[in-house]
Amino acid sequence: MKSLQVIKVAQSENISLKNGSLLLENLADMNKIECINWKEFPYKPKVEFRIGHCDDHIFLKFYVTENSVRAMETGINGDVYKDSCVEFFISFDGNNYYNFEFSCIGTPHIAWGNGRYNRVKLPPEVVATVKVKSSLGNELFNIRTGSFTWDLMSIIPATCFIHDPELVFSGLSANGNFYKCGDLLPEPHFVTWNPVGTPHPDYHQPVYFGKTDFE
Repeated sequence: MKSLQVIKVAQSENISLKNGSLLLENLADMNKIECINWKEFPYKPKVEFRIGHCDDHIFLKFYVTENSVRAMETGINGDVYKDSCVEFFISFDGNNYYNFEFSCIGTPHIAWGNGRYNRVKLPPEVVATVKVKSSLGNELFNIRTGSFTWDLMSIIPATCFIHDPELVFSGLSANGNFYKCGDLLPEPHFVTWNPVGTPHPDYHQPVYFGKTDFE
């Protein structure tokens, strides 16, 4: 099992996406998403991330280089996994977990529950409190092939974790995983930070989450 320390990068205050990105670049280590768990999906884009926190926000930035991109999902909590997509799953109690999924233009999908088939989507007004910006902009586009490098910065407030009220990140022990996928891309792929031991691609497996401890 991999382990990750989420360092404290700032005091609790209202921080912009630009400043949050600079804090991560200067203070947080780069982590690789590079586990290929299913041989029928061998394609591995280059995917990395930095993560940090203040007491009441998580700062998360993904960096991706891949052979194709797609951004067709328009709706909050829609099927962003079909697009070029990065994901962050986290559990605070070892049972229920939140899944944060972002298409390559920042369209979000956030839900909570104890398994793939027991998800409760967060209300759109709560999802809207997550700040997100992609270097690809926010306009829809169909499949583009070539060589694409893009990044996505997000700031997730503690108040977004509505099933864990009064959450404070400092000193918190959690479990989580980080993913890259793209189900409808020319080269479908399912790449993970911590290895997943299921026979078929399945990110909804908290038993395979790694340790995610907050400084």
